[in-house]
Amino acid sequence: TENGTIACDAVALCGGLWSRAIASMAGISAPLYACEHYALITKPFDGIYTGMPVLGAHDGYMYIRDEAQGLLVGSFEPNARPVDLNQLPNDFSFDLLGENWDHFEPIMAEALHRIPALETAEVRMLLNGPESFTLDGAFLMGEAPEVPGFFMCCGMNSMGVASSGGAGKALADWVVDGDPGVDLSSVDVRRFARVRDTLTAVRDRAAENLSMHYAIGYAGHEFESARNLRLSPLHERLASLGAEFGDRGGWERPSWFQPAGGGVSTELRFGKPRWFDCVAREHKAAREAVAVFDQTSFSKILIQGRDAPAFLDRVCAGRMDVPVGRVTYTPILNTRGGYESDVVALRIRDDAYLIVTGSVQQTRDMDLLRRHIAADEFVTLTDLTSAYAVIGVMGPNARTLLSRLSPDDFTNEGFPYLTHREIEIGDTVARASRISYVGELGWELYVPSEAALPLYDRIREAGSDLGIENAGSFAMAGLRIEKGYCAWGHDIGPDDTPLQAGMGFATKLSSNTDFTGRAALERQKVDGVGRRRILLSVDDPDVILMGLEPILVDGDILGYTTSAAYGHTVGRSVAIGYIQLGGSTIDDIIASGRFEVEAALTRHAATASLKPLHDPAGTRLRD
Repeated sequence: TENGTIACDAVALCGGLWSRAIASMAGISAPLYACEHYALITKPFDGIYTGMPVLGAHDGYMYIRDEAQGLLVGSFEPNARPVDLNQLPNDFSFDLLGENWDHFEPIMAEALHRIPALETAEVRMLLNGPESFTLDGAFLMGEAPEVPGFFMCCGMNSMGVASSGGAGKALADWVVDGDPGVDLSSVDVRRFARVRDTLTAVRDRAAENLSMHYAIGYAGHEFESARNLRLSPLHERLASLGAEFGDRGGWERPSWFQPAGGGVSTELRFGKPRWFDCVAREHKAAREAVAVFDQTSFSKILIQGRDAPAFLDRVCAGRMDVPVGRVTYTPILNTRGGYESDVVALRIRDDAYLIVTGSVQQTRDMDLLRRHIAADEFVTLTDLTSAYAVIGVMGPNARTLLSRLSPDDFTNEGFPYLTHREIEIGDTVARASRISYVGELGWELYVPSEAALPLYDRIREAGSDLGIENAGSFAMAGLRIEKGYCAWGHDIGPDDTPLQAGMGFATKLSSNTDFTGRAALERQKVDGVGRRRILLSVDDPDVILMGLEPILVDGDILGYTTSAAYGHTVGRSVAIGYIQLGGSTIDDIIASGRFEVEAALTRHAATASLKPLHDPAGTRLRD
């Protein structure tokens, strides 16, 4: 600083619009950008008093509230203007930008339409101040993965004053305890990969984010700016075959596929989406024939070294001392017993594992694992995300298809469920992992990125008479919810434990091995869980769920859905959610309770279950 070097254990960056520039001085990523934010303020006039209700007029892109006996008309306009910080003085602080009445005029017209008295009110000022916005509209908080002890609380997206008390307390807890004490993964700075923090990406997305503040929140909405940052080797081929893409962790990931010849509108709406039949076709292929999923966006971390097995056995709640060639699903918990992540681990050598995690967890999980390495442990982490593409071949015909391309044995005896190995396939070598996120016979093929496209073309050709279809993330959502598979960040997270989620089987609680979070789970086993994850299907096949709908039991709201999609196998909307137990057992509630889900203010009868709605015995995975 200008006063010299200040030694400290922790730094909290709360630099507002300057935060990105300040963070970069320490080699830290802070993806935010400033935009102009407008508010017209009038002088006092009759009829206005302190404490009036705030008027939100979303279709007019504005809010109106009282301000010193006058009115304040603030806007989140659809053509937001980014601010070039290079054009601001270095000492710019608590200052304003120049007025731009032409830009504000459409908002003013909407305000006059709603409050005609504004026409005769005297204007005190047109406030134009810069505010920082992020890529997804959520704050940047938490400890930076690049520099231990460097914390952030910035990128408040025009909600800084309203959120200051809670954000400040959470950040203080984070600094003191190393954990905010509640699930703040949605604002954790580690949700972004470094590749997303480029000047053009954050500038364009910040402006679009401001512009979308009052937009209708349709399911399936995608941002238009800052796209095509990370492309699978299959991207162009899939685009030519009708893929409609979504942004996940900066990756362009197929959401669904147009039929041959295209023609299905991508226009958003409530209720049944326009691509409903397209997703149904993909879903059916995975259940009845064979579907191909581009799963390249998976984050992939190689963990190796002398102490890797002991390290992972301590960090992971699942059993990691498995033979080479085994696949393990395991939670990674915090000290409260909640899910910091859930991963799939492939043991590839005595001293090496390939960890596979979600698309948006690349930075988070690398940092999470790195922080657990003790000073005397010999463990190295290598991010292999970009080195390998992943092609998922899923469905009853998957074995037949792969056998046409490979001399390897894909029978149950030759390639059991939850095993992996290198195989020859097509003209390359891939690591095949027999695991499925859709609840069907299938393999995930980890193939060098440069060999992925030729292999994909061979797979398509070999499956041409087997009912092969490309499938996207929308189909996968319905498939995995029917099977009861959870998604981190939706159905499980830092506030959810394996016992609440009904997945204690994925932990090694029955052993004597200690692991992070074990003490909390032991206490919960004694005290019991106050809420429980359930599966739901809506009785009316015409009802469409989006997620976050209230769940009612005997007329009382006891929880909400965490994931929802249409289950084309069961022929109705399906969901995962949690309900409060209130002293009862989950078995009694399901057996005797009258379940409903509220969608668009209408309550719909639903059926609850703890077992998967599709193939509860899991035979299709293993046969």
